[in-house]
Amino acid sequence: MGNRFQDKVVIVTGASSGIGKAAAIAFGKEGAKVSLSARRLDACEETAEAVRAAGGEAIAIQTDVVNADEIEHMVIKTVEAFGRLDCAFNNAGIAGDVSIPTHEHSLENWHQVISVNLTSVFLSMKYEIPEMLKAGAGSIVNNASIYGLVAATIGHAPYAASKYGMIGLTQTAAYEYATKGIRVNAVCPGYTRTELAQSNIDANPDRWKQAIIPDIPMGRLGEMSEIASLVLMLASDDASYITGQAIAADGGWVAK
Repeated sequence: MGNRFQDKVVIVTGASSGIGKAAAIAFGKEGAKVSLSARRLDACEETAEAVRAAGGEAIAIQTDVVNADEIEHMVIKTVEAFGRLDCAFNNAGIAGDVSIPTHEHSLENWHQVISVNLTSVFLSMKYEIPEMLKAGAGSIVNNASIYGLVAATIGHAPYAASKYGMIGLTQTAAYEYATKGIRVNAVCPGYTRTELAQSNIDANPDRWKQAIIPDIPMGRLGEMSEIASLVLMLASDDASYITGQAIAADGGWVAK
């Protein structure tokens, strides 16, 4: 167990499950004080217990990331509890409707996906950055996707637009705050064995075995711990000269 985040204060959104939960626990293992947010407070409290069991401190804050007031409240409560803000992993996101051609997507789905995946990251940074400016330093990692780097498979227009937009937002903020001690990067996971992915695999194993996994050069799904490792590297001083980057963890999918 390292101590790269000893006494560092970290926000993780979408921390109730998946990559957000894995990253929160990994931060805790390295000594962080972690502020966890999600819409499902009970699940977020379970993550908080796991963070404490791993050696970190944690609080859980019920937060709807599309609501500016709730995002602001999350940041305020974090600073009240821990005194400062050093890092943030803006992870909350949804897939929305998929496997639908662009012209058939509903306006409702478009707005929902853009709001949760893109507007929420803007709102999070809007309230996180001022606290980092007060501290004189900070690191933000946004959770994008391989579909923010290359054209998505058919049917993901709102999702791809949100993730491409997130990378543009990440790079703009990185440029703006590069001389202020704040670094901003994005991780771009490929197919990863989250709880949701595993349930989809269990429901249709032949599709994954025959169509998806063979399309990944490494021939397997990523594990949540592998994405979390990249998040922590980018958030830490190990990446002190890295900003404005969108880094894929995808088993070679983008490179093929």
